[in-house]
Amino acid sequence: MLIVTAGEGFYQEWGKPARRLKKGDTVNIPANVKHWHGAAPDSWFQHIALEVPGTEQSNEWCEPVDDKAYAEATK
Repeated sequence: MLIVTAGEGFYQEWGKPARRLKKGDTVNIPANVKHWHGAAPDSWFQHIALEVPGTEQSNEWCEPVDDKAYAEATK
């Protein structure tokens, strides 16, 4: 789960459009959903990330979002 506390950012699940995030927004991220989140191009982004332990679940860091994919998602 993400809780946006300040600034603006984006959240994008693999294969779906990006969602702009602002202070007060929350995102519930189901287990095994590949995604990225980060600051908007014109803002900084502060958030709290919570991970709820589950059976046979783990947090996995994937490849970085490249500049082209980020620019396309955040237009």
